Amino acid sequence: MIFLTRYNSPVGRIVMASDGNNLIGLWFDGQKYFLETIKGEETIEKEPPVLQETREWLDVYFSGKAPGFTPRLTVGGSAFQRAVCEAMQNIPYGETTTYGAIARAVADQTRSGRASAQAVGGAVGRNPISLVIPCHRVVGSDGSLTGYAGGLDRKRRLLAREGVAVDASRLCQSKNHVGPAE
Repeated sequence: MIFLTRYNSPVGRIVMASDGNNLIGLWFDGQKYFLETIKGEETIEKEPPVLQETREWLDVYFSGKAPGFTPRLTVGGSAFQRAVCEAMQNIPYGETTTYGAIARAVADQTRSGRASAQAVGGAVGRNPISLVIPCHRVVGSDGSLTGYAGGLDRKRRLLAREGVAVDASRLCQSKNHVGPAE
């Protein structure tokens, strides 16, 4: 049984999903891959404690502050997708990193020697727990916005909310760049 609840944010309605103990999904209504990880599962509209905690996290985030906690979560998908999600969780509030930097971090973590930025892009796009796992903080090697399952305008608005300088001519420039320049 999957528990669902909704949250009205300043950048659109959000659907949260839980297995009863952990957050397993957080999507903007209509985003690419919306509810993908729970398709075929039986769902019920109910808000167990972890979704109440996630609601509190969202309240803090949308008040313009970095939440000082992370709801309990479980990330599904392949080992590679989970590694990418783990790497994204290390991107601090108000900062960005690149797909290439994530690829290098995943290659180091998995000791595989290589991970392509393109493969990372696919895994980032399928992140099942938007915002809490901050895929909106991953940008192109030149600092430009290159994609977001929730839409580029929403990505721009989320980064601006965190204080990341957004330049319309390049779409995005980060005040802080995590990882080595590419």
